[in-house]
Amino acid sequence: MLLHIPEILTAEQAAQARAVMARADWVDGRATAGHQSAQVKDNLQLPEGGTEARRLGDMVLGALERNALFIAGVLPLKVFPPLFNRYDAGMTFGAHVDNAIRQVTGTAHRVRTDVSCTLFLAEPHDYEGGELVVEDTYGEQRVKLPAGHAVVYPATSVHRVEPVTRGSRLAAFFWIQSMVRDDGQRALLFELDMAINRLRGDLPVGHASPVRLTGVYHNLLRRWADA
Repeated sequence: MLLHIPEILTAEQAAQARAVMARADWVDGRATAGHQSAQVKDNLQLPEGGTEARRLGDMVLGALERNALFIAGVLPLKVFPPLFNRYDAGMTFGAHVDNAIRQVTGTAHRVRTDVSCTLFLAEPHDYEGGELVVEDTYGEQRVKLPAGHAVVYPATSVHRVEPVTRGSRLAAFFWIQSMVRDDGQRALLFELDMAINRLRGDLPVGHASPVRLTGVYHNLLRRWADA
């Protein structure tokens, strides 16, 4: 399931992130790439665990905790600390699949990468190219969102970042270990959750149908969740 999540960060928070990134020192993005990905990766990153990455990462994680659509769509169990990248003109990231397991640097903690997330931090008019292209059942999905908006998609997907031809593409990226590792099951739970919310708005308060469907939702979650 590919899901657009609007306004995870406010316009002010996205601008703050850009200001921090404008003053930061950058390193080669291949520092956090696996063997296969490193061969097709050409971008820059904030140093993992550096002051800027930690500061911005805390802001992103705080915003995720308050975002109901993110929680409903991803059902997060663990979130890998956000990383931050920059693509200048000519930079790209070829087709690749994310590593199945990521270890948090400097710790013994591991995250199974069920879901990938890209949080856009530059406005679309500030750069050309740089679309995130995700291959799924229905073909290629091309994603380029306003600053502060994010897209989540199965980490099993082959994906790439198209070459930037003008300006700089700025983004946060990270992975989530979901309570429900199967993407098909997560998609069913998400659709059921959204339908229940719509019914609550359409039916009188106390109507039995939303209550019973909520029971179905939680019983399915009990069957499928790792937590």
